[in-house]
Amino acid sequence: MVRRRFFSLGGKLLAGGIVAGTIGKYFPDTVAHAAPTVRTGKTEGKWGFVVDTYKCIGCGRCVKACKAESQVPVDQEVYRTWVERYTVDYDKNVKIESPRGGINGFPEVENRERITKSFFVPKLCNQCENAPCTKVCPVGATYTTPDGVVLVDRERCVGCSYCIQACPYGARFKHPVFKVADKCTWCYHRISKGMTTACVQACPVGARVFGEIGVPDSPVDKILSEERVNILKPEAGTMPLVDYLGLDKVVV
Repeated sequence: MVRRRFFSLGGKLLAGGIVAGTIGKYFPDTVAHAAPTVRTGKTEGKWGFVVDTYKCIGCGRCVKACKAESQVPVDQEVYRTWVERYTVDYDKNVKIESPRGGINGFPEVENRERITKSFFVPKLCNQCENAPCTKVCPVGATYTTPDGVVLVDRERCVGCSYCIQACPYGARFKHPVFKVADKCTWCYHRISKGMTTACVQACPVGARVFGEIGVPDSPVDKILSEERVNILKPEAGTMPLVDYLGLDKVVV
C-alpha cells in the first residue's frame, strides 16, 4: 500500500523556525507537491538513492562529510552535494538559498510572519541512466559503471567542460586542484567495499538513504516499493537513480 507522510502540529522544526507540516495543515493550498512518479524500467542490480525532504533539517553535515571524503577543497565554492532552502511567502514568491552549499547551515528565515512554507532540498549527482554527460564527453572520460554509477576518469579527462554544461542538474564542476570534471560518485570507493556513502553516514536524521534496487531487504527498494516518490526535472528524460520523498512543485 502506498503511504504518504504528513507532518502534524508536533512535527519537527526546520532550521529557520518554520514547521513545514504545520504550515501545510493550516494552509493546504500552499503545499502542492509535484505529481508523484513510479520508477519504471530495468534498474535491478543498480544502486539507488532516496532523499527525504520531510526529514532534512539543513544542518550541512552531509556537505562537510562529502568535502572531507572526496578531496574537494573546503574553502572553494564547489560541491559534490549541497543543500538548498526554499522559502515561499503569501504572494507565492519563491526564494532559493544555498549559502556555501549549506555547509554551515542556514540563517533565520527573514519576515517569517509572511512565510507560508520553508523546507530543505539536498542535491547531488542523479547518476542518470540516460546521462547526457557521458554522451558529450569527447574522450570517454565520463562513463557509467555496470552498477549504475557515473564516474570520471581523471587521467583521461581533458577539462573541456562539455559534461559540466550538459548536466541539467548543475551537479558537475571543474575541480580547482586537479583541473578536471568532478561530481558526486556516491562514494564509489566506499560502496565498492560494502560501506555506505559519507553523506548518508553523516546525516543525523536519516534524510538520505542508499541501497540496491531490486533487493528485498534494501532500504531504497523498500521505499520505492511502498512510497510515492518524485524525480528532479522529469522533462529532461535522464532517468535519474535519485528519488525524492516530499518533493514540492516549486523545486527546480
